[in-house]
Amino acid sequence: MVADASHEVYVDTILDTIRKAAAVRGTGIAERTHEYVATKMREGKAIIALSGDTFAGFTYIESWGNKQYVATSGLIVHPDFRGAGLAKRIKQASFQLARLRWPRAKIFSLTSGAAVMKMNTELGYVPVTFNELTDDEAFWKGCEGCTNHDILVAKNRKFCICTAMLYDPEDPRNRKKEQENNNI
Repeated sequence: MVADASHEVYVDTILDTIRKAAAVRGTGIAERTHEYVATKMREGKAIIALSGDTFAGFTYIESWGNKQYVATSGLIVHPDFRGAGLAKRIKQASFQLARLRWPRAKIFSLTSGAAVMKMNTELGYVPVTFNELTDDEAFWKGCEGCTNHDILVAKNRKFCICTAMLYDPEDPRNRKKEQENNNI
């Protein structure tokens, strides 16, 4: 579901789950503050999955570059709920939320995870170079919380450990796919 202020009670659990996943994977995940995640919930820019009152998964979206770009970020599934397709459902929900709120925006994702790359590809994202993403300084500042930030800076924001993937609603393949989905 789209998260709201009532879900703020889960923020610390979400942040803890993200930190633990980063440690297990040994890869970078940009850390966010309690207030940042709570604000995404209050703004209706987050998807949360619950099993009853138990946290199961989360992600959020944010617009950049005067709403020309939207990033989907922070996708996490609690270990107790992995392997059941929940990440895919959360990813699809965040994608639909982004398309609803900013239908003309390009949607991008930075990831080092093969599973997220696969989900992105199924949604119509394609791998791109970093210079095809937003040049909004506020977005790139968010990468400072990642353990790989030094690599990004050393490469002048052209390369990193993450793969950049972009969904362009104007791409003819995506337009055709959306038309087919709307006719079903």
